[in-house]
Amino acid sequence: MQHHNISKITEILLLGFQNLQSFNVVFFLLLLVIYCVTVCGNLLIILVVSSSRSLHSPMYFFLTQLSFSDILLTTTIVPNTLHTVLYEGSSVSFIGCMSQFYFFSASEVLECLLLTVMSYDRYQAICHPLHYPSVMDLTFCVRAVLLCWLVICATLLMIFFTVSRLDFCGPNIIDHFFCDLEPLLELSCSDTFMMKLETFFLVIVFAICPLTVIIVSYVSIIVTILKIPSVTGRQKTFSTCSSHLAVVALFYGSLITTYLFPRKQNAKTFLSLFYTVVTPLLNPMIYSLSNKDIKQALRKLMSNLFAMFHIDSLLGLPALSSCPKN
Repeated sequence: MQHHNISKITEILLLGFQNLQSFNVVFFLLLLVIYCVTVCGNLLIILVVSSSRSLHSPMYFFLTQLSFSDILLTTTIVPNTLHTVLYEGSSVSFIGCMSQFYFFSASEVLECLLLTVMSYDRYQAICHPLHYPSVMDLTFCVRAVLLCWLVICATLLMIFFTVSRLDFCGPNIIDHFFCDLEPLLELSCSDTFMMKLETFFLVIVFAICPLTVIIVSYVSIIVTILKIPSVTGRQKTFSTCSSHLAVVALFYGSLITTYLFPRKQNAKTFLSLFYTVVTPLLNPMIYSLSNKDIKQALRKLMSNLFAMFHIDSLLGLPALSSCPKN
């Protein structure tokens, strides 16, 4: 008879980055600056798209959802990482660690689905421009985003049900800066075969299948672009999807490099920084720096705000004319 005496984990120690030594403070400040710029940049994208009528199109609607996904991802990971870097490790509750894993999973799945929908939008716009207004209308966009969230909730419930059946008995140390699935499963003293099988299935559904759709869409887009007779026309058409293609390459490139190629734990830890910290920072920069419409809308928004503040200051009124009415 086997004697079951399992002491469940209530607290988890995240080791984070153990080889920084005297660079802890510098790395902390760098992460803090990146986090602030990431949140502000993505919020600015949402504000610019929402305030400009010229950007009220499906492509920019999905871009605001992508910015929200980036804010969710970086806010889930970076604040606790700052604490881990500053104190050379941090202790989190088991429930807090699992919550971080769930929010991290939700943001990653949302990004995969949104990039797929955005590639479909570019496919319709370039390959079937005459049918684009009727296919990619507001109803379709809202339903697509709601369906993404519905799928995410169902997926998280499935993962939660499977994980809740596992026993976690230690050791309670994770050699990482956040609670990812692989290091979490190493803490389990139960049979994790079903969880690994479920994870494999989810990777196929939410990573491989979306990537396949994106590749097929862009093959069709490239074939259509090559049929355009003028070089200027080809360049102008391709420029409408170049930003999205760059974001896809960054996102999937970092994921594939981190998870599919065997590397030492230290290398995986620093590679994980790329898709959890750097990619959310670069996404708004890629879209804003290479997109003339967003740059024009941003300049218009800034000039309007400057004019409002300038007029209010000349009149001696509070900013944005916020005087209470009698």
